[in-house]
Amino acid sequence: MTEESRPRFFGRRSGKALRQQALGLLEDLLPRLAIGVPGRGDTLDPASLFPHPVTEIWLEVGFGGGEHLAEQAAAYPLVGMIGCEVFRNGIASLLGHISTNALENIRIFHEDARLLLPALPEASLARVFVLFPDPWPKRSHAERRFVGPANLDAVARLLKDGGELRVASDDPTYAAWATRQLGQHAAFEPVLVTVERDLLPSDWPQTRYERKCLAGRAPTFFQYRRKAR
Repeated sequence: MTEESRPRFFGRRSGKALRQQALGLLEDLLPRLAIGVPGRGDTLDPASLFPHPVTEIWLEVGFGGGEHLAEQAAAYPLVGMIGCEVFRNGIASLLGHISTNALENIRIFHEDARLLLPALPEASLARVFVLFPDPWPKRSHAERRFVGPANLDAVARLLKDGGELRVASDDPTYAAWATRQLGQHAAFEPVLVTVERDLLPSDWPQTRYERKCLAGRAPTFFQYRRKAR
């Protein structure tokens, strides 16, 4: 894929300097788990990425520090997990979880998720997570928000019938935006929209970011289902 054909990316790619152990994981472990950027028109069989047969494929867009993805992988060892993240420090954090817990069912796409989605087959995913994405609160930046018409079309194509989309945000502007975008998309139907964490499914673990934001404003959680085609 040429630079001209890539969607423009606005987020951070690196943060504070990493410790030697984290650098070692990036050098040694990441190449064994990384998914390369597909070429234009390429199709990727996600099940083939994993060393053992998997029953389903789940995908997390922007996994942050990776604790949610790691907990899901540990709880569902027969599910293949794909995590998308460009932030180098977050990738290193997830690699630490993978190494410590000997997780074999996670693969990492360390680029913009929008470069991967077109290469995945239709109805190939059972769950998609978009948890606490960058809110881009300015009205002029609204088109940068992941939860929007084009990306929801892509997720709708990839989710199997009855597949689940989970979204969370602690930003009121983003929550209102997601409410409109999800509510008006013809492919999705609501299962649960709430600010009450106690109402969430038992397999919705907290992220580190969520634990931080609970000291301030309450997140809104969206659980939507892919309608039958």
